[in-house]
Amino acid sequence: MAAPLILWFRNDLRLDDNPALDAAARSGAPVVALYVLDDESAGRWRMGAASRWWLHHSLAALAADLGRLGVSLILRRGRAEFVLEGLIEETGAGAVYWNRLYEPWAMRRDSEIKASLRALGLTVESFNGALLFEPAHMRNKQGETFKVFSPFWRACLASGGPPPPLPAPKKLAAARAPESDALDDWRLPPTKPDWAQGLRETWRVGEKAARARLSEFAKDRLRDYKTARDFMGEEGTSRLSPHLHFGEVSPRRVWAEATSQAGEAGLPFLRELGWREFCHHLLVAFPEMPDRGLDKRFDAFSWRDDPAALAAWRKGVTGYPLVDAGMRQLWLTGYMHNRARMVAASFLIKHLLIPWQIGERWFWDTLVDADLANNSGGWQWVAGCGADAAPYFRVFNPVLQGEKFDPYGDYVRRYVPELAGLDARWIHRPWEAPADVLGQAGVRLGESYPRPIVDHAEARARALAAFEDVRLN
Repeated sequence: MAAPLILWFRNDLRLDDNPALDAAARSGAPVVALYVLDDESAGRWRMGAASRWWLHHSLAALAADLGRLGVSLILRRGRAEFVLEGLIEETGAGAVYWNRLYEPWAMRRDSEIKASLRALGLTVESFNGALLFEPAHMRNKQGETFKVFSPFWRACLASGGPPPPLPAPKKLAAARAPESDALDDWRLPPTKPDWAQGLRETWRVGEKAARARLSEFAKDRLRDYKTARDFMGEEGTSRLSPHLHFGEVSPRRVWAEATSQAGEAGLPFLRELGWREFCHHLLVAFPEMPDRGLDKRFDAFSWRDDPAALAAWRKGVTGYPLVDAGMRQLWLTGYMHNRARMVAASFLIKHLLIPWQIGERWFWDTLVDADLANNSGGWQWVAGCGADAAPYFRVFNPVLQGEKFDPYGDYVRRYVPELAGLDARWIHRPWEAPADVLGQAGVRLGESYPRPIVDHAEARARALAAFEDVRLN
């Protein structure tokens, strides 16, 4: 009988279009399916609390899907290299397959594991199951990593697109299952206190849920995405980001579904998939990206230490309804509309002059779609210190952004219910509303809802002066 093959699942928690799984099935070897919770190697970038909630449910879904193929999902916790060594000894495995990760810590670890296992005589193969294009294959004319998105995206489109997705295997040979940790023993979801009620009400997790969300979006909303995506009170986005991060659906499957359903009308949505790709390519080229701005001039920026303002931002009590709605949506659902993310991030960095890395860490802990490449790339874009970054002088006005992209106030009313009685004229600027209007709406500024913690015009002028000083030095 052939020696078993260890199929190491990571952020690829699906059966469809899973290159490592496909290769394992075609090998004919009996498969040991493994997931390792390796917090040690991840260090300070170990999964945040919201991501751990998602992981629990995604692993449960994957285990059920593998079970229908007669294969058990083995769960082990610890440093991946030690877990693999132990499992190889237990099972007599002759091969290990996985799909690649692109976080700096994971790339270092996986490279060392591959070399050490091959030195022991094992077959070790890794595959691209997370990106449309391998970072090493997408280069500018100088052979370097693209640092501007538009030419990067043009190159992606000119490449002819990614290969078609692979079907899920219909059968899989199963090895004798070794012992496994119990998923519940990992205690990934919160219990004391259990703050995840909003997450449970908002999300359905797993490959089946991901494919259903993709199908529904592609059929019903994809063609309107270009105009609807920015309006926060509407259901105009795909909300596929956590499914993509955990690999419950592949970017190639998303690409194929979007082009099949909408053709060129799907390009505005695919462009956002391209931004995800761009951030990952940048992270591979610049592994310091989660910690330092790619524009090193920002190392000298004079940030402020303001614990009270930071606490108000985190809690969604800044006195700016759009910012507060976004931050409360994040806390309640583990997600924030992308337009609100940009405004909330800009407010922290430019209105409050608090380092972008602090906001990045808060998002890392509270987002169900927390992704090291996307998160750091997005924060650097807003701060103006990254590749293809927003101009330093772009300071989002929370009032005007709200009036433009939440014109009826539906988004604010949903997440800032103490303002629900205000009409659209005042809901994004309640401090300007007449006293009788506030009274009729039951709003008591400074009591039921805070006054703005900073004045927009003053904060903007302060930010421009500080950023101009960095830009000129």
